Amino acid sequence: MTAREKQILELIRKNPLISQQECAAALGITRSAAAGHIMNLSRQGYIKGKGYIIQESPYVVVIGGANIDIQGFPFKPLIMHDSNPGLIKLSCGGVGRNIAENLARLGCDVRLISILGDDAFANQLRAETESAGVDISECITVHNDTTSTYLSILNTSGDMEIALSSMEILNKLTVNSIKPKADLIRHAAAVVLDTNLSEEVIDYLLTSFPDTVFFADPVSVTKAHKLVKNLGQLYCIKPNFLEAEVLTERKLSTIKEIEIAGHELLDSGIKQVIISRGEDGLFCCNGNSAFFRPAPKVNIKNCTGAGDAFMAGLVYSWLHDMDFHSSVVFAETASKLTMEHENTINPTLSVENIQKEIAESRKSW
Repeated sequence: MTAREKQILELIRKNPLISQQECAAALGITRSAAAGHIMNLSRQGYIKGKGYIIQESPYVVVIGGANIDIQGFPFKPLIMHDSNPGLIKLSCGGVGRNIAENLARLGCDVRLISILGDDAFANQLRAETESAGVDISECITVHNDTTSTYLSILNTSGDMEIALSSMEILNKLTVNSIKPKADLIRHAAAVVLDTNLSEEVIDYLLTSFPDTVFFADPVSVTKAHKLVKNLGQLYCIKPNFLEAEVLTERKLSTIKEIEIAGHELLDSGIKQVIISRGEDGLFCCNGNSAFFRPAPKVNIKNCTGAGDAFMAGLVYSWLHDMDFHSSVVFAETASKLTMEHENTINPTLSVENIQKEIAESRKSW
């Protein structure tokens, strides 16, 4: 037992109802650091059962990619095979990490499980993610390795034109490195996965925790297939129509075909399906209803993080027992506010601002 763990154990002895934040404040450390020490004490057997209250509210675990985003914004329409003047920005990204930060900005208690190198990019990711309110104490560090990097070039409309990803380090997030976190996963109110994880890790998670509520982001056409084997273990999935083609192994050329695909995914055991049709809106279905939603009018500045915000909105809505239609509206509005900001994550995203935007939209109906 370390000296810090002894201090925390003494605080718990004096006050079995002490929270992580109170421990952190008493010792002058961050809440995520306090959470890490408490988890270690539990694993070592110094804390038995639930003799004190650490969490006053349900928490969400997000398992997926965390990387540095390098984005290029051209001043004029892109000219291929030439140097284009524009703006280059470097920021924290990764599907899983972005979802986690959006959830934190919506006031959720969220824990991120990802893998980082020991380079300057990792230091930036840790500092900015933690400052946004995400508990990163469960992230894994690989020494002498490079943190994931994602390079994208946008067009003048804010849509991605082309991208390159360097995420080999995620292959080191293995089943063996996830197993020690089983209790954290098992007791989560919900777990969010992205398919940057290996197929082996995804299979382990979806087969080892049958009572866990899983939300999944297929991420891309090339990675969506990792979910096919265990679709029935998912509570909610949010593919675009190209990813839905992979999941259903059918071509989706018409609205009717997309509707059939949505119901086919429900038949596999999934409880909620939201298929994005880009500018043509959404098809949404669960066991009780099915509906199309046209795309809202958006003053697009950056589309990169729209799907991550949407997923965070769905998880938040589920945690707060919203009905399905309200959940979709809430998530869609979170996505809209994100697209209208130049950053991948809108720093002003909040429940209050989403509700305000929904109320303003209703005035124009």
